[in-house]
Amino acid sequence: MLYIPGNNPAMIQQGGVYGADSILLDLEDSVALNQKDAARILIRNMMRTIDFYDTEVCVRVNHLGTPFGLADLEEIVPLQPSAIRYPKTESAEEVGNLLEIIEKIEDKHGLPHHVMTIHAMIETAMGVQNVFEIASKFPRIDAITIGGQDLTADMNIIYTPDGAGIDFARKRIVMAAKASHIDIIDTVFPDVNDEEGLRKETEYARKIGFTGKAVINPRQIDIIHNVFTPTEEEVRKAYRIVKEFRANAAAGQGVFAIDGKMIDTPVVRRAEYILQLAHVEILPEGADEKPIT
Repeated sequence: MLYIPGNNPAMIQQGGVYGADSILLDLEDSVALNQKDAARILIRNMMRTIDFYDTEVCVRVNHLGTPFGLADLEEIVPLQPSAIRYPKTESAEEVGNLLEIIEKIEDKHGLPHHVMTIHAMIETAMGVQNVFEIASKFPRIDAITIGGQDLTADMNIIYTPDGAGIDFARKRIVMAAKASHIDIIDTVFPDVNDEEGLRKETEYARKIGFTGKAVINPRQIDIIHNVFTPTEEEVRKAYRIVKEFRANAAAGQGVFAIDGKMIDTPVVRRAEYILQLAHVEILPEGADEKPIT
């Protein structure tokens, strides 16, 4: 997910060609106070006219506790982006209030309540403590994300390259997302020149369960994709597991072994997930199979 400042028309115009899975048009931290209104109008107009191709478009609004949050929602909700990202989410009650306002705006414009989703951004210690209730209570929340810079500020610590200060928060947020069956997006890596540091942090994020990562520069996109994309070896192994599972299931067998290792339902589910990420389909028996690439 690529952050694009809401007051940067050149980047917004090119948003669909950078190669990110999703772009986040930002009205919050990346926009100065004296440019909030202009950025809101710019995003509104460009969303009406720009072709973002297959890239998901989300908008981060300002918090409702600021003078800008309600105006952001009134302008952006009628455009029905893929999602509204809500910053500094701290409680389920707060999300309930947000949704009430959003749905009133949707009703005013004759819009359904099930198309645009909500991404809750966890950026405070209170938000970390309440994250499971936030993630699980509302069907319209389909992703949560951690904001590392604001969280470390709230904790009065310094963000370090090893991420030690927010490691507990990362894992707690991941567990809440997994229990709620929604996506979980890692925070940005702030040093755009440290490619090795970005790769290491992304590898760790994937290892503990994140499903994606936010970036602040298009140069970071390829590294994120490379880390999250299954390797050819992983795909081949997953393909074999799923294919043999289906053959054994058809023969009335459940647990089986491949190369001496037991294969059961959890292993098969993981293999199916890898094939889904790699866009690989298991062909029926007898069909001509193309090599996995």
